[in-house]
Amino acid sequence: MKRKTLANGFLAMAALELCGCTVGPNYHAPPSNVPSTYVESAALPSTAPPSRDQDLSSWWRQFGDGTLNALIERALAHNLTLASANSRIREARFQQIEAGAAEYPSLSASGSALAYRSNAGAAGATSSSGASAAGSSGLSLPSRLNFYSLGFDASWEVDLFGSTRRAVEAAGASREASLWTRRDGEVSLTAELANDYLMLRAYQLRISLGESELARQQDLFVLIKARRSTGFVTDLDVNQQSTLVATAAAQIPQLEAEVQVRLHAIGILLGEPPEVLEQELATPADSLPNPPELPPGLPAGLLQQRPDIRAAERRVAASSAQIGVKTASLYPKLDLMALGSFAGMSLSDLLSKQNLIAAALGMASEPVLDAGRNRASVGQAREQYTQALITYQATIIGALRDVEDALARHRAEQLRLERLEQAVHAAEGTLDIAKARYQTGFSTFANVLLAQYALLNARDQLIQSQALVVTDLVALFKALGGGWSI
Repeated sequence: MKRKTLANGFLAMAALELCGCTVGPNYHAPPSNVPSTYVESAALPSTAPPSRDQDLSSWWRQFGDGTLNALIERALAHNLTLASANSRIREARFQQIEAGAAEYPSLSASGSALAYRSNAGAAGATSSSGASAAGSSGLSLPSRLNFYSLGFDASWEVDLFGSTRRAVEAAGASREASLWTRRDGEVSLTAELANDYLMLRAYQLRISLGESELARQQDLFVLIKARRSTGFVTDLDVNQQSTLVATAAAQIPQLEAEVQVRLHAIGILLGEPPEVLEQELATPADSLPNPPELPPGLPAGLLQQRPDIRAAERRVAASSAQIGVKTASLYPKLDLMALGSFAGMSLSDLLSKQNLIAAALGMASEPVLDAGRNRASVGQAREQYTQALITYQATIIGALRDVEDALARHRAEQLRLERLEQAVHAAEGTLDIAKARYQTGFSTFANVLLAQYALLNARDQLIQSQALVVTDLVALFKALGGGWSI
């Protein structure tokens, strides 16, 4: 009967909780206020209609480079930063479970056993019942005593004003924010690795160009020295060519150092020692990958595609729920406690009704005087919500800027690339003319040197521009939020 009454009491309080209210603001997603088009929309392909849901999850495959594809897959599987982000997601899930556990009563059990043995009566008189005299007072104690107890106690803070419900809401939003932060890590990882890889290939191409030019200059230097011995040229021509050879040789070590830096960076992104890719990427590619077409899109699509924006929005939701958690502290609290125990001298009848002891207690409390502490806590929560909202808005503005910057740089670099291709063609023609005039004696060797330097510089800048075109595209894919998948 007592156990039935206790259960009915808990059921009644559960019904009371369901009738309670949930204080604090109900969350609504904040407005985004994004423009309808990009300012730099002229850089977008005119033949491709804008899309809100373009799949950019594996954008790097559009470059058609199998080595790049393999490196990114390895990085996504083994990158240490992503591994840490995965751990934070699991931690957030446990925090959500912990917050939700407060909605339910907690129950604990305890048991004890006592065995008492006494030899106090060994030297004195012992009654027929087995009791021995203890002291001059005549009080008798048994020489053997067994005592067993089994107890249960339960406690429950009734969520009258939704403090626990808001805490669960906040924990859930924080867990989702951790998930989107992890996906934002994928975006950054894929973009950074692609950028390092493409720059590595560009530096290797520049080294190949430099080595070819150095070999050509050395061959020419041998020829000029031979012509000096026959009196066709002077020492001035020899010294000028020697300077050009030394200058060409001096540029190569710096480029080789840049190759090593990129190799080390890629190794770290793969979660491996920096030197692990020395052999794998030592052979330079014949050319840089062909840049894919610009991905079309609308600014509104950033809200769904950019993980950092979605993570910021989830933090706003968590901050909103925390206002409710703090507001509930202004209202009364109701705690229920119950206990039941069985106690007896033997295990055989320990769980009988005669050995049951039960009790229940309900306790209500309300803050009366706290010097403004609870209201200050609510004020802090509201300000934290304001800060999260500002961060969300700033993240959107920053995302729009990232896209606009990438579009502007890509469009400008494409124009520069076209001009450099023309410059290389013109420099090749100029060098041919300078050589012909020098060989016929109509021009000095200085004109040949100037033409050689101009051609080398134009070719080197052309490779750099080709690298910038593809890395600007990488920046654009990153700005659009590409590189993650569910």
